[in-house]
Amino acid sequence: MMAISGNPVRLTTLIALAVVAGAAGARAAGPRAVDLTAQRNKMIDECVVAAGVKNERVIQAMRDTKRHEFIRDREQRKLAYFDMALPIGEGATISPPYVVASMTEHLDPQASDVVLEIGTGSGYQAAVLSPLVKQVYSIEIKPVLGSRAKAVLAKLGYKNVFTTVGDGYKGWPEHAPFDKIIVTCSPEKIPRPLIDQLKEGGRMIIPEGERFRQVLYLYRKVAGKMEREAVEATMFVPMTGKAEELRELAYDSTRPALVNGGFEESTVIEGLPDGWYYVRQATLDTDHQAPEGKQCLTFRNQTPGRFAQVLQSFGVDGKKIRALEISLWVRRLDVRPGRTERELPAAWVYFFDASRAQIGTEELGPWTGTVDWTEKRMTIAVPKNAKLVNLCLGMSGATGEVSYDDVRIRAVGTK
Repeated sequence: MMAISGNPVRLTTLIALAVVAGAAGARAAGPRAVDLTAQRNKMIDECVVAAGVKNERVIQAMRDTKRHEFIRDREQRKLAYFDMALPIGEGATISPPYVVASMTEHLDPQASDVVLEIGTGSGYQAAVLSPLVKQVYSIEIKPVLGSRAKAVLAKLGYKNVFTTVGDGYKGWPEHAPFDKIIVTCSPEKIPRPLIDQLKEGGRMIIPEGERFRQVLYLYRKVAGKMEREAVEATMFVPMTGKAEELRELAYDSTRPALVNGGFEESTVIEGLPDGWYYVRQATLDTDHQAPEGKQCLTFRNQTPGRFAQVLQSFGVDGKKIRALEISLWVRRLDVRPGRTERELPAAWVYFFDASRAQIGTEELGPWTGTVDWTEKRMTIAVPKNAKLVNLCLGMSGATGEVSYDDVRIRAVGTK
């Protein structure tokens, strides 16, 4: 599974701040003292159910699946029950639990289904699907990941999950047709072999688009044609192999920039800003006094500790770019800290290396009180090994109202 929150990087502002305390607590208590089941259920309640997942079978499968078993690195394993992506090696990540649950719910798994998964990754998504369907066939293009996932799934007793190493673009024709197909890496366009291998009346959920600008689509095969519905903007690692060879739009990581920083475009999903993803508790507001255009993005929250966020990712070449300048306009109304003094609105910049491991964090903010539109600006050094950046705007559990507009990123100097 390869959604980026951190990749997919779904670093919520609330979870990002909680990670440090959570990891420190795990070290102090020792791994045997930590009640992993309680941690898992708390995460499901607060980050899956509270975020809108309703399918009881899916929720139970999430509760029963031991996510920590699919994370090899001991330090990363301590973060298994935070709703965030974690690196699993080979430039891949294990997706945030909310993403796994949401995609599974949209797939509408039935007990008689035979499902094809493209992008085995750690094996976590296949494990969640296992009790919900008849059989899962999962393909991983990277041999190291494929071998690890196969071993973990076998050790944990998932007997109806079958894995192989190969190019997911081509599907798995020997076991086609499939009732459902789930794709956990992003091609620019839906691969034709996957369309052919989906049964009439079947469903496919797949992230499509550019390297850093994707939409999660739900397809239904009706009379041989694929009807699609946009689910939400998202961010997954790219599908490699044949899909990468066919990619038409290149990305220049030496010229990083944001998409729709003024929140004027809302073309893919009505009411949500184009180019931004994992929008939580935010709306596009009309404001003729906004610094850019006529719209801004506004967060509203009255429950201390409840996260509110929006994310955008872009590539950056840390070997060539010395620094990034971030600027934005912010307005707040009666903003107060949430459960702690640290839960306040800000903009967070997260740097990741080629393996998708987080290597740096910077914060512009925080802000409190009631203040009209004000410009904020900061220059941030780029780590040498940086390859990916996540920009997160949000409230981090604060209460009140915060609006953002005219958000910009600019490369400053070269190395």
